[in-house]
Amino acid sequence: MKRYRVRLAEDAEQDLIDIYRYIAIHDSVEKAAYVLDQLESLCSQLTELPERGHIPPELDRIGVTNYREVHFKPYRVIYEVIKQDVFIHCILDGRRDMQSLLERRLVR
Repeated sequence: MKRYRVRLAEDAEQDLIDIYRYIAIHDSVEKAAYVLDQLESLCSQLTELPERGHIPPELDRIGVTNYREVHFKPYRVIYEVIKQDVFIHCILDGRRDMQSLLERRLVR
């Protein structure tokens, strides 16, 4: 089976920090650590079969089909596969206005 390298963009790293801080402040440090572990695990699983993700519907609607996503509800990991690399561009709370957020972050 082909293995891919997973790389986090600076924006995605900042997303993880922001998610952790928000949960730690509004819930608990334990819950924040749990969510962070789950998101990091989800990202690392993309070393195998990254094509299993689907095209985010907000991007598909505007004809942008080179990104994929996987979920740890309500969080969405948005990434792009280029040759042997998986570039994670953002990790976002799916309850936000995803259409404008994805357009602003990915369709510049």
